Amino acid sequence: VYGSVREHILEIDALLSNGSEVTFKVLTKEEFQQKLNGNSNKLEKAIYSNINEILSNPESQKEIREKFPDPKLTRRNMGYAVDALLDSEIFTQGGQPFNFCKLLAGSEGTLAFSYRIKLNLIPLPPKYKGLVCAHFETLEESLLGNLIALKHKPTAIELMDDTVMQCTKANIEQNKNRFFVKGDPGAMLMIEFSFETEEELNTTAKELEKDLRDAGLGYHFPLVTGEDKIKRVWALRTAGLGLLSNIPGDRKGVPGIEDTAVHPEYLPNYVADIKKVLSEFGLTSVFYAHIATGEIHFRPLINFKEKTDVDLFEKLMDEVASLVKKYRGSMSGEHGDGRVRGKFIPFMLGEHNYQLLKKVKKAWDPNNIFNPGKITDTPPITESLRVIPGKPTPEFKTTFDFSKNNGYFRSIEKCNGSGDCRKSEKIGGTLCPTYMATRDEDKSTRGRANLLREFLYSSEKENPFDQGEIYDILDLCISCKACKSECPSGVDMAKLKAEFLQQYYDIHGIPFRSKIIAYLPRLNKLAMFFRPISNILMNASLVKKAIGFEQKRQVPKLSKLTLNKWAGNISALNPQQPKKKIYLFNDEFTNFNESDIGIKAILLLTKLGYEVKIPLHKESGRTFLSKGLVRTSKKIATENINLLKDIISEKTPLIGIEPSAILAFRDEYPELVDKELQSDAENLASNTLMFDEFITNEIEKGNITSDAFTFNKQEILLHGHCQQKAIASTETIIKMLSLPENYSVKEIPSGCCGMAGSFGYEKEHYELSMKIGNLVLFPAVKEANKNILISAPGTSCRHHIKDGTGKRAKHPVEVLYEALIQ
Repeated sequence: VYGSVREHILEIDALLSNGSEVTFKVLTKEEFQQKLNGNSNKLEKAIYSNINEILSNPESQKEIREKFPDPKLTRRNMGYAVDALLDSEIFTQGGQPFNFCKLLAGSEGTLAFSYRIKLNLIPLPPKYKGLVCAHFETLEESLLGNLIALKHKPTAIELMDDTVMQCTKANIEQNKNRFFVKGDPGAMLMIEFSFETEEELNTTAKELEKDLRDAGLGYHFPLVTGEDKIKRVWALRTAGLGLLSNIPGDRKGVPGIEDTAVHPEYLPNYVADIKKVLSEFGLTSVFYAHIATGEIHFRPLINFKEKTDVDLFEKLMDEVASLVKKYRGSMSGEHGDGRVRGKFIPFMLGEHNYQLLKKVKKAWDPNNIFNPGKITDTPPITESLRVIPGKPTPEFKTTFDFSKNNGYFRSIEKCNGSGDCRKSEKIGGTLCPTYMATRDEDKSTRGRANLLREFLYSSEKENPFDQGEIYDILDLCISCKACKSECPSGVDMAKLKAEFLQQYYDIHGIPFRSKIIAYLPRLNKLAMFFRPISNILMNASLVKKAIGFEQKRQVPKLSKLTLNKWAGNISALNPQQPKKKIYLFNDEFTNFNESDIGIKAILLLTKLGYEVKIPLHKESGRTFLSKGLVRTSKKIATENINLLKDIISEKTPLIGIEPSAILAFRDEYPELVDKELQSDAENLASNTLMFDEFITNEIEKGNITSDAFTFNKQEILLHGHCQQKAIASTETIIKMLSLPENYSVKEIPSGCCGMAGSFGYEKEHYELSMKIGNLVLFPAVKEANKNILISAPGTSCRHHIKDGTGKRAKHPVEVLYEALIQ
């Protein structure tokens, strides 16, 4: 529909290799001639003279027209786009106006440095959008289905094969986006339409379904409408590249031949040829992406750690190049040649054309300073591989169980560089908050994974974890867990960081402040005996300085009474004929610092007809996990599982108030305990709920209704806890707080608040934590009308909101309790 970017660039302001500034734009024949005759900028004159000499030559014209990819193919980006310039009116009668922007598009920074680009604008698509998500039994069916779908003039068609679809099941975030999937399709086409009326959309979707069914293609054709649902479908598709890292083992979907494109009508035969070649090599591949334009990203599963597979890869690329040439396609559809596909330009375009491209490069960049070794004069494709073929993968003894990913190092290798962690706050989501605030690569999940991988792989130290550089890099990971869900590969940097810190501490010892924070629940137990004095001391300037806390922060004070003490006579509150018995996990934050929230939780539950008991248990271990004391966390997890495994079940669940504490049961515990306890840990995890999850479940069962709550109007602005967003969902909080008939809830599109447990209290991290808060959260809270309630389930989040905006945020439990008709 829109063509390529090349067709929409109007002007480019660029720096040439001699440092001169030039503007490239549409030129008339007269203006082009003036450039040839100009003498103010010798390099610019040489550039125009070079292209004029090349494209005025009849032999070159013939070679270009015969050997460049099919001009009907919109996705073609091999070499430099001299074929596009040849079609200009300067060299072809009746051609388009000449514009060097067409050559710079796709040149990968090898010709000039573009610093300002002027783009063409086109009208927005019609308002009524919909996606027909056609399910097929096989990939071959989908290729034929694509040709039928194209006749209905869709705005886009995207492909996902069964391998990619299976990978979506293993990703927390993408599994939520499978709402439209029926069964296990062998392939799926996402076919987008845009119309001026809803009737046109529905009619076209039905006509398409009929045509596909008449052809015996496909078995399910849901029409997905609505901005949010369409966004979720596209999120599932765009996660494709990252999801491939979830394929178990060392064989991964590798790039190199992933960017080939042929005309759509040739796709069925081309893919059949590709699969035949793969079979001959004993390989399998994944197939996905832009099928409407004839470009399918297929990535063969290859293990670059083995020399035999590296050799196989080179041979495979040669075979694929021959097939692409057979269909007059392009080895580079959109990703460019770079250093991997540059080797194939002479074969694909012919030696004559390749020499022309080298002349273009020489004219623009005589000293080869712009991105050398790309497109022309490229190094061997197997040079500078990330791993050394034949070198064993590092193996480490760890406290966490990384066996699902075949070890600690392979858990790092799941990062394939897709860059989903390099989002801005304007895009939404949580990943990655420190990158959003700094825009620094080493503060993204990808940057941390790359450095961690490189140091551990290349280290010659007796203990590879003895790396101060990694310690410094991981120091700014705030363990929000967003990477575990929002990263398509599911790289759990928080878990990797915790394990690294434990190993690093074994060598260098545990820092004083880390000990204080980790053991805070136990210190608070002692401090309760001297509560008034303790509260004064904890916020004393000298104490903050000694610990390393920021003076501007207020350290959370101890409650007058612990929740455990208040709940000593809880049986008197319980109803005589309860709807259900539940066990409340009295986390270390609620018990010591916010017992009033715990009291309201118990009162709310009992008034709604539930029997509440606080079982014997230890703290959650969250403070130890956050500071990398993983072995101590394991002891706590083991004790808690042994204490709770025989009483917690589907009928008597464990309910938690503080997300970071209760979610440890679901996220970390099953991978912390020894194998003999893992089954108990998983069973406990499946019956552990956050407070809002429990209430929402009971609402859906009809056990709790709005009759028990106020009918007053109230607007609520919600900030969700980052770990809850990652491990579970904030939808249950929204449903719970929407229970009172006239309550309306709006969620702030914020990621992590920035406090991240103790992170924002620490002096050297204070400014960064405030910067993260100021991205989205603080402005939204500050702008909220004074009558709007601010709610946040996380204790750290509420303190951060107070420090950053001066407004008090309430726990959702408090909001619902106060809405209860007393």
